[in-house]
Amino acid sequence: MNTVLAALDLNKYGSSDFWTSQFSNFTPATVALCLVLALVTGLLISFVYKITYRGVLYSPQFSMVLIMLTLITAPVVMAIGSDVALSMGMVGALSIVRFRTAVKEPLDTCYMFWSITMGILLGAKQYAISLVVAVGIGIILILLSFVKMRHPNAYLMVVHYDPFAEPDILDEVRRHDARSRVRSKTVTRSGAEITIELLLRNRTDIVGHMLDLKGVHDATLVACQNETGA
Repeated sequence: MNTVLAALDLNKYGSSDFWTSQFSNFTPATVALCLVLALVTGLLISFVYKITYRGVLYSPQFSMVLIMLTLITAPVVMAIGSDVALSMGMVGALSIVRFRTAVKEPLDTCYMFWSITMGILLGAKQYAISLVVAVGIGIILILLSFVKMRHPNAYLMVVHYDPFAEPDILDEVRRHDARSRVRSKTVTRSGAEITIELLLRNRTDIVGHMLDLKGVHDATLVACQNETGA
């Protein structure tokens, strides 16, 4: 108990002076305001991420991570303030943290940096700049996502068929996408399998058309993404 009192230095300054020194740079109201704004900003970032996501499987857990990054970064920056020694200690503590979770989408890293940046701005009490940056980046990302939607979507189609049906299959695929490419082909005694990459601008029933061809047993269409997010 004496160690705790010595650490708080209550014997020297008294409890009232101690709390006065604690709230000399910020008050509970400013902390609450910072956390509320960080929560609103984190929700905005999460919302933009959700409506602009173009991957195969959306992860609600990552949206929660974006909110928590903003909430955690803001009070850390408030605590550091202008204390150089505390800043160096915080940097040293964070430098030993290793993140083992791999980021699957390159764009997810940008959203993480966006959340951390907003937390830094809010923790530094730059509320006006935070508002402009959050709204501005959100609008830009939404506009870019709609522009990207006009580009064809990449798909992989897997077809099981009898070998004599291959010319008809390729003709049907080229009718939907002249730039289609054969990725793999397997021939066995029981039949053949071919994997074709194609770009489709509009939703078409290409799988249904494949099943109408004689010699086709089944067809599967899978959405895919490359490393650039195309």
